[in-house]
Amino acid sequence: MQSLLMCMDELIRHTGVVLSVNGELAHVEIVQTSACSACKAKSMCMSAESQQKQMDVVMLEPLQVGDEVEVEVRERLAWKAVLLAYILPFFVMMAVMALLDCYTELSEAVVGTLSLCGIALYYIGLSVFKHRLQKQFVFTARKIN
Repeated sequence: MQSLLMCMDELIRHTGVVLSVNGELAHVEIVQTSACSACKAKSMCMSAESQQKQMDVVMLEPLQVGDEVEVEVRERLAWKAVLLAYILPFFVMMAVMALLDCYTELSEAVVGTLSLCGIALYYIGLSVFKHRLQKQFVFTARKIN
């Protein structure tokens, strides 16, 4: 169990470029690539893709606009994000669907619609706690030499 926790405490890293600096934060653009991008057959395949993303990160050292940086986040935070964004909403939908199906005489269409409303309420609740969650999900950046 301890080795699993140590593995989940590893860092996920992406390289990026500093676009602006504001106090302790830097606005960085990273290129996020899919797992396929490293494949040797990617030139023959249409599924290899990459996306440019911009984010605010905490500077571990003084940075300037144009600096090439390495953005890091703990892997356990990535798993927590997956849990909050995908897994829990699925269980909310299934729970609402099961409860409505067992205890009401509603049609399947109404049960399905109310299940989707349950997911919408979950995401609204998540957005209410957005600032609290942002304090937990900290991305850091250090200059690449």
